Amino acid sequence: MALLPAVLLLYSLVGAQTPVKPDPQIDKAEEVMARAVAKLGGQAYLNAMNSVGEGKFSLLQKGGIGAYMSFIDIIVFPDRERTDFEERGSKTVQVNTGDTGWIYEEHLESFGDQTEQQIDGFKTALRTHYDHLLRGVWKDDAELSYVGRRPSTLGKRNDVVRLEFEDGFWVEYEFEDDGLPMKTVFATMNSVDEELSEEIRYARFLTSGGILYPSVVDRYTNDVHVYRATYESMDFNRRVPSDIFVKPSDPKKLRKKLKL
Repeated sequence: MALLPAVLLLYSLVGAQTPVKPDPQIDKAEEVMARAVAKLGGQAYLNAMNSVGEGKFSLLQKGGIGAYMSFIDIIVFPDRERTDFEERGSKTVQVNTGDTGWIYEEHLESFGDQTEQQIDGFKTALRTHYDHLLRGVWKDDAELSYVGRRPSTLGKRNDVVRLEFEDGFWVEYEFEDDGLPMKTVFATMNSVDEELSEEIRYARFLTSGGILYPSVVDRYTNDVHVYRATYESMDFNRRVPSDIFVKPSDPKKLRKKLKL
């Protein structure tokens, strides 16, 4: 009989609690996310610590190419990134680590800390990539929901998962039926407080190290094509020295080609 008080105590702590009702909307969102993770490589995708991509970047203006440059982009998950651009022998290096960042622009002979607006742009880029959703980086400051099915191309429809952040920013991620990420949709404000409709579209997926990644990434603002990044190679889990993110004392060091 001595067991009875212990059983009653256990019941009072656990069994008597009101069970949490499942939320079909969240369950559906998590189902879509799980399918996407499996499509992108499962544990190989989730276990990736970094990515190193190289390719070409086109800045588009009025239907033409405003700038065309090569780049190497190094990301250490969840919030460190260095991108080295080169155009006609002139380099631009942009580095972000969490809430801080610095930038070197050789053609402007400019070297210093990033502005608040530039750092905010980096944070927006993090939030609006499907990695942010699928790796669960958002869980401390955003709410998850399932929006439904949205028309896509050729009579197809995409599943739409939404994150709404504590600061009011929101982003919607679209996935094909097999889990492949297709686009993200969000809104930004311009310098005169006008809302802009933004889309990041993913295409031509390739595989590296068992991980599927988009080799073409396009951005549209108010349905106008503003840039295209085309990846010629992508590696995951390479050795990435931590000092490449440290702001050097002498910007001349940045003129040399980055070697990992």
